[in-house]
Amino acid sequence: MPASNPDSALARIQSDPGICGGRPVIAGTRMRVSDILDMLAGGATPAEILADFDYLTEQDIAAALAYASAQIDHRVITAA
Repeated sequence: MPASNPDSALARIQSDPGICGGRPVIAGTRMRVSDILDMLAGGATPAEILADFDYLTEQDIAAALAYASAQIDHRVITAA
């Protein structure tokens, strides 16, 4: 999968309360970011995902990964 700009990748993700209960999805689809991550975690390759969901692109898979990475990258604040 080609490297991409994380900011442009994140633009492919949208959250709308009327679509999948507001869960993050690939823009213009009802494919949840969590579904893509679950498939990858379960051993599916990007090529297999793209073959099964022909409306997705490599950039969509990269966007799901960039979104997940951004969500877990937070500051740790230690309270005294």
